[in-house]
Amino acid sequence: MELVGYVQFHFSENVKEIVIENGNAKGLLADKKSYEADVIISGADYHFTETVLLSRKYQSYSASYWSKRTMAPSCLLYYVGLNKKLKNIQHHSLFFDSSFHQHAKEIYTTPQWPADPLFYVSIPSVTDTTVAPPDCENIMFLVPIASGLKGDTEELREKYFQIIIKRMENHTGQSILPFIVYKKNYSINDFVHDYNSYRGNAYGLANTLGQTSIFKPSCRSKKVKNLFYTGQLTVPGPGVPPCLISGEVVARQVIRVFG
Repeated sequence: MELVGYVQFHFSENVKEIVIENGNAKGLLADKKSYEADVIISGADYHFTETVLLSRKYQSYSASYWSKRTMAPSCLLYYVGLNKKLKNIQHHSLFFDSSFHQHAKEIYTTPQWPADPLFYVSIPSVTDTTVAPPDCENIMFLVPIASGLKGDTEELREKYFQIIIKRMENHTGQSILPFIVYKKNYSINDFVHDYNSYRGNAYGLANTLGQTSIFKPSCRSKKVKNLFYTGQLTVPGPGVPPCLISGEVVARQVIRVFG
């Protein structure tokens, strides 16, 4: 037997509610129309789906449960374009030129904006010339920060940008700031606004022993028979490959239960 199917995408629509009847998800209420469904798989932020799209009666986890989770870091990101080529640089670089212990403490122990941040630099134009115009560079900077920090302002982002650019200039012995022709930043407020990310996290739950494997939020709802979850806050965890695996795990679950 040959199975033939198709996928239909609906863009620029926000889901407002998962409609539940007698413990079953009957469909979605979006801001443009409603949709019926036999099974619902949420790839959105787990906490958002539970606390916003479901009534309290059908939420698998309490507010207390979520408040006690240890989150993986969020990120302060910069996307930069230069109208010059840099010399003697690598595609990937880690700037561990300040205290790792201090920065880690500022992420997990006493969450706060880092005093002297470590950061990662990716320059894909080093190995792929198609990602930037000729004689230009495409650079991404990533500063790990604690999830849920307040005070994520443009002024603060610019402060950190100046700090890491100066350190990179000192390390490479090359001028960078005067050659910036494009710059965009992205951080906690953007993760919340664009992805409804719980506490503005970028990587889901921290991989502590109590949040590993079966101790993660379940990929199947405990209250709604035909509601499933994928993504970084459920099994197997954060990162692009685990999130893809999460989708495979849920697909198998759906086929096993309903197929």
